[in-house]
Amino acid sequence: MVLKMQKSAFIAIVGRPNVGKSSILNHILKQKVAIVSSKPQTTRTRIMGVYTQDEVQLVFTDTPGLHKPKTKLGDFMVKSIVEAVSGVDACLLVADASAKPAAAELELIERFKAQNLPAILALNKIDLIREKEGIIEKINAYAQLFDFKAVVPLSAKNGSGMEVLIRELSSLAEEGPHFFDDDTLTDQPERVLAGEIIREKLLRALNDEVPHGIAVGIEKMRERENSPIVDIEATIYCERESHKGIVIGKKGEMLKRIGEKARLDLERFLDCKVNLQLWVKVKDDWRNREGLLKNFGFREE
Repeated sequence: MVLKMQKSAFIAIVGRPNVGKSSILNHILKQKVAIVSSKPQTTRTRIMGVYTQDEVQLVFTDTPGLHKPKTKLGDFMVKSIVEAVSGVDACLLVADASAKPAAAELELIERFKAQNLPAILALNKIDLIREKEGIIEKINAYAQLFDFKAVVPLSAKNGSGMEVLIRELSSLAEEGPHFFDDDTLTDQPERVLAGEIIREKLLRALNDEVPHGIAVGIEKMRERENSPIVDIEATIYCERESHKGIVIGKKGEMLKRIGEKARLDLERFLDCKVNLQLWVKVKDDWRNREGLLKNFGFREE
């Protein structure tokens, strides 16, 4: 039996907010490691995912959407994108197939050029385009901007084009050892993923005014002795007292609904029963307070 030489590549997933970067990563891994919602800037930190198939290992970094920061949290998010692009072998630029190239895409492409980085373009949301001519038009527009290794029209929503994307990404891997065990999916601790799952339910349930002013801290996560139950205690932090009332809802109904949905997702993720307890506290202007940002895990590397 002839053993094939191992190959690997570090790939940053970049793009505007709300173009489907996290959905693509989850689809590739066949496991949720990054939260998804229709709200922009859902991803706040760099979340790493590892895909291994036979001799090929791809280490992905899912970055926040590139945007103009308005808070210190926003500064952290944008800086994390710059750092991610600086330390990888290639990039996957995700763009909305139904929209024209915008300033964010142009800025990222300039970074590819400056660092001589190979890149693949994923034109997501083709399910929103009825005529094929529209997709061809977008491909041509991007082809004039940069010499992409491949352009893959796809839909993270229905899975169309995902196998082609994985094949193209795998072609970027070069001979070298795997950096993680073949069964590794992410570098994120379970506590971090648990907090992100709860935050996802908040993002999906609340109106546009509240979500960006919310953080989730896991205070306790412990398996009971002689019992297949994990107790999780989490605190939801808001910036304003009025937001706290919205999160809790009338007679606690909103918080109860969020908790039920989060518990079901946590049970699927942890593959066990979960006892989830949620509290809500106010931390004024936490997105601009460096000490609190560090407490919530937003630390510069």
